[in-house]
Amino acid sequence: MASEAPTLHHQHVRLYDQVRSVHLERAHELDPAAIVYRVKRYDFDPQLASGIELAQAGSLAAARMALRSRITRVEVDEPLYLDSLPRTAAVLAALGLKRLFGAPRAEVATYAIENLDPFASRPPRMRSRLRRALERVLSGYVWHRLDTVVYGTPGARDLYGETFARRPRRQLTVEALPSPCRCDAGRTIQRDPDGVVFLGAFSPRKGFGDVLAAWPAICSRRPQATLTLIGSGGMLDQARAAAEADPSIRLLVDPPRDVIHTELLRAHVLVLPSRRVGGWREQIGLPLLEALAHGCEVVTTSETGIAEFLIDAGHLVLPGDADAARIADGVDAALARRRTAADIRSALPAVDGRIAAGRALFEERTPA
Repeated sequence: MASEAPTLHHQHVRLYDQVRSVHLERAHELDPAAIVYRVKRYDFDPQLASGIELAQAGSLAAARMALRSRITRVEVDEPLYLDSLPRTAAVLAALGLKRLFGAPRAEVATYAIENLDPFASRPPRMRSRLRRALERVLSGYVWHRLDTVVYGTPGARDLYGETFARRPRRQLTVEALPSPCRCDAGRTIQRDPDGVVFLGAFSPRKGFGDVLAAWPAICSRRPQATLTLIGSGGMLDQARAAAEADPSIRLLVDPPRDVIHTELLRAHVLVLPSRRVGGWREQIGLPLLEALAHGCEVVTTSETGIAEFLIDAGHLVLPGDADAARIADGVDAALARRRTAADIRSALPAVDGRIAAGRALFEERTPA
């Protein structure tokens, strides 16, 4: 963790709890800004950081950075992302303190995709209840400081409307859909009609164990089927064991981004049967967006915030509690479909939804 609080060069700041490769890719398409983050995610690619002002800072260091730097615009994590609240509140308080000494008011905006109320359940322990009460106060403080909210899903818009009475000055919905990826321009990648890919964290909440359990049934129906596991996580040992025991399964542990793009171009189906676990629900699922951008058929569950779009676009959305047998049926049905990548991409917007939302946060101009 960084201990110093340098002065930021950019007046526009994106304050993120976690930074990953997709943040860096988007940063190159948005107006220049400093990214101040707490931790790097497992998929952070340093090669994408070229030309981007990055600063790692915890709550106190980020607040000191806000005091020392001239900041006119700040994008913060959404108010229902509880882990980021102390740091976000500290930075906003520092900016508020500067106003007492004549500094101009910074414009504050957020992109919201949370679709599960973190305050709906009562923690069992007193200490946890006290922490949750503090988080509720901080969440309200951050919400009331916002000038603009851009919702990425209808579910997020509805949840925030039910949780907070006050409305920000500006709020709009820009659905979090990808634009077609053009990484195949100028090259030919042969699609495997029986190729299936799992991309993401190897964890129960992503349904990883259920995918492994479903695979023998899929292979019994489709002997030529292959499963490529891409990612890492707590169930990595199970992934390694499965790949060693079954020649139809390949394992790629945290490969470079260009490898992921190539694998998605080759795959026919992406499977990601997310589960609701405790206080966590799939907001969108970045692997789903990447699969759509590359023209893959998608098999997932109704837990994702883009379930309605996926159903309308002809993908397979299973119940949130779908077992291995249902997952096997879903993957088999998706493999039977013969839509082309172009067919699937035709339902996507010309501009990536997160890029459009990023521009809308501060009414940035769209490049000509």
